Amino acid sequence: MSSSYPPSPERPKRRGRLAVGALATALFAQLLGGTSVAAPAPEPLTWQPCESPYGVGTFECATLTVPVDRERPQGATVDLALARHRATDPEHRIGPLLVNPGGPGGSGREFAFAAPLSFSPDLLERFDIVGFDPRGIGLSDPVTCDEELIAAQESLLYPDSGSSFAALRRTNRVLGDDCRARTGSLVDHMDSTSVARDMDAIRAGLGEERISYYGVSYGTALGERYAELFPDRVRAMTLDSVIDHSLDSWTLQKTRATAMEESFGQFADWCARTASCVLHGRDVRALFDSLYRRAAAGELSWGGDVLFTDEHLQRLALNFLYGTADWFRFAEFLADLDTPDPAGARSSLRVQGAPAAYGYFPVLCQDFDLAVPSYATLAGYRRRLARVAPVTRFSTLAWTDLTGCQGWPAKVADPQHELHIDGTPPILVTNSRYDIATPHVWGAGVARQIGREAVFLTYDGAGHGDYWSSPCARDAIDTYLTTLVPPADGTHCPAVWPTGPSAPRRSQGDGPVDPLPALLGTGTRG
Repeated sequence: MSSSYPPSPERPKRRGRLAVGALATALFAQLLGGTSVAAPAPEPLTWQPCESPYGVGTFECATLTVPVDRERPQGATVDLALARHRATDPEHRIGPLLVNPGGPGGSGREFAFAAPLSFSPDLLERFDIVGFDPRGIGLSDPVTCDEELIAAQESLLYPDSGSSFAALRRTNRVLGDDCRARTGSLVDHMDSTSVARDMDAIRAGLGEERISYYGVSYGTALGERYAELFPDRVRAMTLDSVIDHSLDSWTLQKTRATAMEESFGQFADWCARTASCVLHGRDVRALFDSLYRRAAAGELSWGGDVLFTDEHLQRLALNFLYGTADWFRFAEFLADLDTPDPAGARSSLRVQGAPAAYGYFPVLCQDFDLAVPSYATLAGYRRRLARVAPVTRFSTLAWTDLTGCQGWPAKVADPQHELHIDGTPPILVTNSRYDIATPHVWGAGVARQIGREAVFLTYDGAGHGDYWSSPCARDAIDTYLTTLVPPADGTHCPAVWPTGPSAPRRSQGDGPVDPLPALLGTGTRG
């Protein structure tokens, strides 16, 4: 679902966001990714013509069967669904560009189908764009769970007492057990290490010695793990809007709360200098603070009949702040929410349907050890976060990542650790300065961990997904992937701000279309 439509405050849409302590040692990380596990035997892919739902481009689809658990290669298997857009200039084809849009839970297959609309002609000419649905996602044997249990979990993600925290833990455990009963052992093997090994099986199935990779948002976590495990099989790699897999529970909360506060501040400052913003001339920070206090007191409603809680208000704000294209509508929404006359409302809310297949927490809770000992710890976090972010209070994205994993029954298979990457070509790491999902400090931290192999580029504006936010960043990514010449380390791209209420989301006429809202849904990216 597009970010033009925030979720219903009655039942906010579940994020598939990160979108995230650090307990593993470097030795443990090396044991997880060491050479003791043999590379998958090549299984040539059999491609068949298939059609894109977008009606543009010529595609082939294939299926690759891999073990659910590589320690039991003769056991259960999972069928990975792939799609490929062949290079439009075959004589100058470089090879495959594997792509992933993040989530976790996003469909790489759908990402490939969107390639003719979402990537530049340079990439389309030179690369076969190959997307795959990660195990348990999309058409790759998707995880399914009881919808009523998913709804029960959502209702408990903001515990306000020891008893509600205990209820959350019980519900998460029951939900995880239900997912396992419906899906099988796959639900316990959805960590990023398992997916990175799937990526190498895809490489082998393509008959390639090395692959190029573009991952955005949680797709960067897959790229990071692949580069750790298989550095000699990387031709080029771009990590756009970066996950830092080294951070503990509190640091994840603090850095995302800071990013939320700073991003809202950019929105407020933009409105102050933009005459066509409906809130121009008003103190936008004070308005949001007033709305928050009214919501927390049970005094804020939409149209007189939909009650807004403070968490609903914050989640809607998060959704609007994913990209600057929605800032005019965000201003209108806040103005409408503040008005006493519902007939004057300009914005609209789209009511959500039933939850989709459930792939988010089975991944996140196996990649991050987020357990906290008690409700008192959570309450302490909230008090500290309110000091970090006095206007926006905290990040609902980070918070529900934390609470959604409490009591989750699967093992943390790929816990946090500092990256240990050695022997790859240069890896291009990009991050916007004001990104609510993957804060700039995460990108800087990952570049530092990668070390001499990393080249770090900063987009000085706001948004998630630099490729579609910044023409400058897009040109740098295209140039690097096609020529292997990265920009200078520390390069900055200038901010691009919306200029009028009719400013459209990027389209074919003015650059590649941002596919992330359609692929992942607003608030489901990280």
